[in-house]
Amino acid sequence: MEKYSKNSSIPKIIKKVLPAVVSIIVSKMLPVFEAPFGGPTNPLNPNTPLMVPKGKKKIDVGGGSGFIVDPSGIILTNRHVVNDPGAEYIAIVGEDEKYPAYVLARDPIHDVAILRIDRKNLPIIELGDSSNLELGQTAIAIGNALGTFRNTVSVGVVSGLAREISAGDTTNNTVTKLRGLVQTDAAINPGNSGGPLIDIKGKAIGINTAMVFFAENIGFALPINNAKKDLDDLKQFGRLRLPFLGIRYVLLDKELQEKFKLAIGEGALVIAEKNPQGQSGAVVLGSTAHQAGVQEGDIILEVQDIKVSTKCPLEDILQKCKIGENLNLKIFRKGQEIILKVRLDERK
Repeated sequence: MEKYSKNSSIPKIIKKVLPAVVSIIVSKMLPVFEAPFGGPTNPLNPNTPLMVPKGKKKIDVGGGSGFIVDPSGIILTNRHVVNDPGAEYIAIVGEDEKYPAYVLARDPIHDVAILRIDRKNLPIIELGDSSNLELGQTAIAIGNALGTFRNTVSVGVVSGLAREISAGDTTNNTVTKLRGLVQTDAAINPGNSGGPLIDIKGKAIGINTAMVFFAENIGFALPINNAKKDLDDLKQFGRLRLPFLGIRYVLLDKELQEKFKLAIGEGALVIAEKNPQGQSGAVVLGSTAHQAGVQEGDIILEVQDIKVSTKCPLEDILQKCKIGENLNLKIFRKGQEIILKVRLDERK
């Protein structure tokens, strides 16, 4: 890694990209309470005044980072930064220019969100190519650290590729598996979420997304190529196009193979799903998978000759296929391998 000094190119790169990094403020209208002087006391605790409502007030409830990728006001950030439909978002550009930020799209699979502000001729950060990253190459993380310290910069290296983590979403109490992540030792803090991970050429190679608590020098960024696909979809179709086969499945491993007493320990087992509303079928009626004859209990071994495994999940393979494309599925059913042709549909 290039030594960080006054004479290195790193300060020049930071100076170039910093104007395109924005802070994102999350606010909501929330009830406000007060304890009126000489007012009633709490019946459960006579020594405590009773709090009474005093209307609502707009309160900042969170923050994150983002970066401008189009001079017309298009901003990339993490989905989890702007995932609350009841919140309002403000983007702070430059020293202290504040603009309402409107969510154009949220990608639930890759944790990417695309925003827009009403401002033209903005500075941008060019998008790089995350498909050819190398271990040890310079990585520069920029963002709004801890939601308070704006324009925080940390320098490190790409220390891992194709990582997988489980990330929690506090807005809906769900856990999402994020795959294919770029691991870096450049410091990433909670407020850095949504900020850019920059290479030595000043191009964005990722979107900072997570840190590992109780560990040092381990942070993760979403590969920028996922966001590039979302931007292309939005430009071409006006929406994100997500693949849909119409099946529910679990990825097999040795433990599940033993649990279900299966002859095969790899692939995607088509199986019904239990949820609080009841049980959902393994194959969605009327879906292209249903029309092609996929059945509960089938194990999908390959898609387009690509082997399905925990390291290469079905979801990742489908992401690389084109919607409307006819796919060859190699399926294991009742001791035999069969090939089914299925058209990849779009998630509605």
